[in-house]
Amino acid sequence: MSTNAATPAAEPGNRRILLVEDEETIAGVVRDYLTRAGFQVDLAADGFTALKLAAERQPDLVLLDRMLPGLDGVEVCRRLRVAMSVPVIMLTALGTEDDRILGLEMGADDYVTKPFSPRELVLRVKSVLRRSIKEYSPEPTVELAGFVLDPASRTVTHHGAALTLTVREFDLLAFLLRRPNQVFSREELIKAVWGWDFGDLSTVTVHVRRLREKVEENPTKPELLKTVWGVGYRFDSGDGHAGH
Repeated sequence: MSTNAATPAAEPGNRRILLVEDEETIAGVVRDYLTRAGFQVDLAADGFTALKLAAERQPDLVLLDRMLPGLDGVEVCRRLRVAMSVPVIMLTALGTEDDRILGLEMGADDYVTKPFSPRELVLRVKSVLRRSIKEYSPEPTVELAGFVLDPASRTVTHHGAALTLTVREFDLLAFLLRRPNQVFSREELIKAVWGWDFGDLSTVTVHVRRLREKVEENPTKPELLKTVWGVGYRFDSGDGHAGH
């Protein structure tokens, strides 16, 4: 996480948001709602400025428009993922599933489709930040199948190698590691991990696929994150209690 995310207090006033939006009216409304909610807000109107401000200001979260001049939001998200660990919520006017999945595959933690309610957006921001701040992770360390997951520092190693995970990837892996050999539907996972009562279930599918790329020896033949066809997913601890 950024240095700001590690500060002792978890109140909005200590959280810095980078809002990347080229439409002035939308940017102004969202900035005003975030400011009234107590957040510090930096604005960028294009992708290159966004990357520059992210490096300078070390935001705790980035609200990133999908369509931007100069460098689009998907490429900005990809570069942010290489440069730092920061939660990203994608703002998109493109409603097709392929467009949403592309943003998630580049590492976005969440997305909101335009037109959106600014109040709902603020709630989404708070939800993602809560999951990315140490104070909200009091659970004990999990050690299983070569993984060591520390909720306090939000770090994971696999056979001693550190994994670089997004906020949602970490939460999904933590949820499954704590419940080995149990099968969960995509509906159950989106409610438990994302906190949504309803939502695009492809979000779960994309995050499982991304996790497999980071933890499986052969992601096309997963041995850990198993698909139970017609039901959902489970983490196979390898103890023989749940064969596949």
